[in-house]
Amino acid sequence: MKATLAVAALAAGASAGSVHHRHNHAGAHAKKGYPTEEYPTEETCGCTTVYSTYFGQPTLIFPPAPPAPTTTSSAPVLVPTPIPQTCSTTGVYTFPATTITLTDSTTVPVPYPTSVPAGTHTVGGVTTVVSTSTTVVCPYATVTTSEGVTTTIIETTKYVCPTPGTYTIAPTTTTVTQDTTITYPVVTSYPAGTYTQPEVVTTVTETNTVVYCPFDTPTPSTTEIVVPTTEIVVPTTYPVEETTSAPAPPPATTTYPVDTPKPHPTTSKTKTPYPTGKPGGPGKTPGHGTPGQPWAVSYTPYETTAGGGCKSEGQVKKDIAAIAAAGVKVIRVYSTDCGTLEYVGSACETQGVKMILGIYVDEPGCNAHNPSVNEQISAIKAWGKWDHVSMIAVGNEAVLHGYCTPSELANLISTTKSQLSYPGPYTTAETTNIWQQEEFASLVCPQVDVVGANAHAFFNTETTAYQAGEFVKGQLDLIEKICPGKEGRIMETGWPAKGKALGKAVPGPAEQAAAIKSIVEKVGDKAVIFSLTSDAWKDGNTQCQCEQFWGCASILGISI
Repeated sequence: MKATLAVAALAAGASAGSVHHRHNHAGAHAKKGYPTEEYPTEETCGCTTVYSTYFGQPTLIFPPAPPAPTTTSSAPVLVPTPIPQTCSTTGVYTFPATTITLTDSTTVPVPYPTSVPAGTHTVGGVTTVVSTSTTVVCPYATVTTSEGVTTTIIETTKYVCPTPGTYTIAPTTTTVTQDTTITYPVVTSYPAGTYTQPEVVTTVTETNTVVYCPFDTPTPSTTEIVVPTTEIVVPTTYPVEETTSAPAPPPATTTYPVDTPKPHPTTSKTKTPYPTGKPGGPGKTPGHGTPGQPWAVSYTPYETTAGGGCKSEGQVKKDIAAIAAAGVKVIRVYSTDCGTLEYVGSACETQGVKMILGIYVDEPGCNAHNPSVNEQISAIKAWGKWDHVSMIAVGNEAVLHGYCTPSELANLISTTKSQLSYPGPYTTAETTNIWQQEEFASLVCPQVDVVGANAHAFFNTETTAYQAGEFVKGQLDLIEKICPGKEGRIMETGWPAKGKALGKAVPGPAEQAAAIKSIVEKVGDKAVIFSLTSDAWKDGNTQCQCEQFWGCASILGISI
């Protein structure tokens, strides 16, 4: 049975879908728990735990016999969970508006549907980050069956975190033999307030489709977002600075002129040796930009409409010309489809923009024998214009999403390097907590020249838009300690302009501008800003309902 999540925007009956198998890159923004630097010694889920969902391999191996959980039970409470509606036939369906008022805050297990491919998946659980050895007490949702009756309940467990890092506690592992939709419980808290599920009109094109009608979440009265007391002026453009014979004085305003990149050493900076480093030796020095300026932006040659078709060569040329005119010197692409090498590569060559090439792994089969992977490697090999390449990234969160094991990814990077004659740096893009796993680092560090991490402050519920730069800088500091002698780069970071708030992380145009400003100031010279455009073909039914709204071209001064 297919499950979808309908919203009021579907009133016209259109549904977003992907026509490219690599478009599911939107899944890279599944909620993640990123480590930060400030933690109490004793943590509870009420204020320090990030509720997250991971697909693929578990983050850590848990003790085989955790302490016996204590069960918290209560009388049934009517809560504003998405209402499932079964549509047995095709046609246009109208679901009337509904209102629910909660007089007290409540926490319940909520069924959460998600589409998964065939294979084994680890979902649910609670993800928390700790900076020292500590013990956490966490509630988690689980399903029990007694005398043929299945019940979803919330239980509490105490877990000992032996070392600093990211821990996923009490996840569920399930195996499916075909592409399907699975439903698992997630611990969800609702503050007191009035919740409205607006009228939904949607067109159903498949029989036996389940449509979920979500409630609009009111702004919790108990959640206070700290706003700086001093005025923060958010720049809307990054103008290109004219070249002069003498250096210009620092700007007095909050706008950021883009300088022509200055030459930098061709050897790595001297670093203090780490006592427990991973093998591999110094890496090739990756490119970087000017501190305080945007160095790179992610780019896909897809239409931004719900259909998501390929852009024409003319459209691609216009996009790349606009990027170059704004002073951004590098773009990151994720694969070779839709004429990436032919159209994007040619436009970059003309405009003097370099590319971070990508080999995308979005299905089981993490090796060069996978037809999709082989096709990408062969295409890059045949193209071979290395002077226009800044870096090659093999995989994008492929281990996080369960498409590769650390060993498979390390072997794929090694195989790619042996098949290509590219003399520059190689990397992969994973989240910081994956890099912090000993097995991953020991196998992958020797194969890469750069430690590449995707770091999205928005998915840390304790981070406001104004704090985004500090958060991403903290992630960069962490990854640069993992592979001694090898620098780190942030391969993705950004903030959505629309969607639902995740704790203190609030989406919106002003918040996006503030976050991008903060990120560029702190790590702009070593980060890829995600992304050039907002894309209607991405999944709009995630928890944050924000995946379609990450485009930030105007904030970077890119006129498209």
